[in-house]
Amino acid sequence: MRAKKNTIKQKDSSVKRPSDWTPAERLNALLTTHSMDEQALSAYCRHNGIFTHHLKQWREDFESGTSSSPAYLTELRDLKSSHKNLQSELNRKEKALAEAAALLVLQKKFQALWEDKEG
Repeated sequence: MRAKKNTIKQKDSSVKRPSDWTPAERLNALLTTHSMDEQALSAYCRHNGIFTHHLKQWREDFESGTSSSPAYLTELRDLKSSHKNLQSELNRKEKALAEAAALLVLQKKFQALWEDKEG
């Protein structure tokens, strides 16, 4: 029973999830499998822990120039979140600056009124 657990752990550690493949590795897989028949393609996919639909999706992504890689999606999501946070911070600071400018104008008008009454 221990032998089974060890072989499973070793197999799982060597096979990557399809989402973990880099664009270069995906392209290499597409080039490798391009001329394979269905049986060889299935064997390649089993050996590498992917399915044929992954290869089809990767091919479509390369042809259209898009990428469904989670690394890019995660980075895009992080950048959008950062942009949103920066925009809200900028709006907050603009409002504070406008308030400070209005208070300064009111203070100058108030001082001018007191000078007129004294003089």
